[in-house]
Amino acid sequence: MLQGLFNYDNPVWRFIGKLGDLIVLNILWTICSIPIFTIGASTTAVYYVTLKLVRDEDDSTIKAFFRSFKSNFKQATAIWLLLLAAGLLLGFDFWFIVTGRMPVAGGIKLFFTAVFGGLLMILIFVGTYVFPLQCRFYNTVKRTLFNAFFMSVRHLFQTLGIIVIDIAILVLSYFSLFYLPQVSMLLILFGMPLIAFVNSFFFTAIFRRYMPKEEEERHNDISPLLDDNNEEVEEAIRNLKKG
Repeated sequence: MLQGLFNYDNPVWRFIGKLGDLIVLNILWTICSIPIFTIGASTTAVYYVTLKLVRDEDDSTIKAFFRSFKSNFKQATAIWLLLLAAGLLLGFDFWFIVTGRMPVAGGIKLFFTAVFGGLLMILIFVGTYVFPLQCRFYNTVKRTLFNAFFMSVRHLFQTLGIIVIDIAILVLSYFSLFYLPQVSMLLILFGMPLIAFVNSFFFTAIFRRYMPKEEEERHNDISPLLDDNNEEVEEAIRNLKKG
């Protein structure tokens, strides 16, 4: 019994090891996100590692993080800056209308509120999927954004579940800061990688449906998705459109 307890392949020890990996990831993500424009590459690298953790693939957390950070830097940064610009623009417009600073009222105000609110929701959907997709599949920036949107819509219930859980973690972190500081410190210790790790359970199941069988069997780090020149991927996009 004791021998099994101190066996490092024991599920308990593996779970503790993953918690330690999340702490390391939080430190790496925080440091590498300081320049702000690198947040996309850092987030992509975090998902690269958490997806591996969920699949129980053994790899050095630090090496895997920086391997992904380096290989995805240009594209992930471009995606992040596009999302940031769109988010600031839509967020400002939405705030401008809701607060009554735009001289419109009645049905026109309701119309613009619905339009910008809907666009913000689409942006949230895309932002939820885009970095996990970036770390898992080879694609252009345009194709990755396209895939993120359609995949989030096709798997709408999972998407809503991911968003609700993420919001719940953030709300818990905020309120525990005032009422349960011990819990808050634990959540701060794990930080953004905790959200990525929880989300990765959803993404692992979703992405498996788009992996060519031979790629899934080899557990390749990155595989093509929805490439116009690939028959298997064409089948994936047809299935994606079927809903």
